[in-house]
Amino acid sequence: MQALQNIFKRTLAALSFFTRLPFWRMASLERRHYERVVPLWGLAGWLTGGAMAAVFTAAAACGLSAGTGVALALTCRVLLTGALHEDGFADFCDGFGGGTGRQRTLEIMKDSHIGTYGVVGLALYFLLTWNSMTEVFRGGLSPLMFVAADAACKCLSSTIVWFLPYARKETEAKTRMAYARTPAGEKLASLAIGLLPMALLTAGEPRLALCLVAPALCCLLLFALMHRRIQGYTGDCCGAVFIITESVFYLSLCIILSPGCTR
Repeated sequence: MQALQNIFKRTLAALSFFTRLPFWRMASLERRHYERVVPLWGLAGWLTGGAMAAVFTAAAACGLSAGTGVALALTCRVLLTGALHEDGFADFCDGFGGGTGRQRTLEIMKDSHIGTYGVVGLALYFLLTWNSMTEVFRGGLSPLMFVAADAACKCLSSTIVWFLPYARKETEAKTRMAYARTPAGEKLASLAIGLLPMALLTAGEPRLALCLVAPALCCLLLFALMHRRIQGYTGDCCGAVFIITESVFYLSLCIILSPGCTR
């Protein structure tokens, strides 16, 4: 019973940490629950991706274009997460774009002000992602791909704690907390949770699952870059890995679904 209660509280901690919804009101959550939310990041993707799918479907039912539906779906996720991942991505762009060494990079990333690299990075991300999402969903792809992609990309991004240590002292973190390392058993559970929607959705068309190859390789390259530059990761790095991984996923999906590739 204690184990189930712990899992329940960790789930609430993950959903309240990665979204702005007040799941924390449902139980008394402790610091240790928040320290172990990363393996459940993919589960949060079920929620945010599901909200995106619902908004897109509602927009289509109202006769709105695929482009408008995608824009509303992205807006919905930003509101649900409080732009958590976008904020991290902007800080990552500023730090890795403007920093020349480890300490300077970390200092820039901790600065709450957004710089040129952050602005340009966000503009390119939304432009690229909106276009690629519009392209694939205009072609009739199931809106459930929002769920599968969100959960899978969050799952891949969560593996950052498998490969890298936290780059700062715990007291220097924005949340005053560092994520705990993931035990072997939880790694398997994390992958199962994050990749299940994709497995179910692509069961009848396995070629779509190939879209995960490039994002997975992208994660490894980003981890290598972070290790070389700051010898670890920060919370901003987590958000950046998800944003970049998602962009690569939808670009891969565009390529796989293109007429030339289909032939």
